[in-house]
Amino acid sequence: MLPAEQFSVHVAGPGSIGRIRSIAHATWPISYAEILSPEQVEYMLELMYSETAIRQQMERGHTFLVLEQDGTSLAFASFEPANGTTKGPRLHKLYVLPEAQRNGVGTLLLEAVHSAIKKYGGETIDLNVNKFNPAKRFYERAGYTILREEVLDIGNGFVMDDHVMRKRLTPK
Repeated sequence: MLPAEQFSVHVAGPGSIGRIRSIAHATWPISYAEILSPEQVEYMLELMYSETAIRQQMERGHTFLVLEQDGTSLAFASFEPANGTTKGPRLHKLYVLPEAQRNGVGTLLLEAVHSAIKKYGGETIDLNVNKFNPAKRFYERAGYTILREEVLDIGNGFVMDDHVMRKRLTPK
């Protein structure tokens, strides 16, 4: 694991949309090659990572964090502290460039999300992860447990076949 001092994490605004899209487009085809068809990857990238989609997510209250090293964006996450459409805090996205994976970058970014949620008063955080995504083990190592399975119709004949996971951020 690389020393945390080598990295900076900041809240991303509309000026960072290009960097967020770049990380998503570099990460998704590799991360989902064994799980989703190329057609579904392309559809979902457009659905969730077009400039308009990211801007709308920001306007709806999603906070985007970007992790950088020496001015190079390596990873991003997005979360909601809580709102009327969710039961509580939710991690929506966390992606690390393939060449930056397995050296602690994802863990540092996830810890930054957890810290932000705690500042908002959140006691737990939920996320969805594809049932067959190896990232599920990353979340389990971080203390997340599976709450339930969920299949979401996302249109165009595609579904997301997920586990809903939760982590307690504060002691009971």
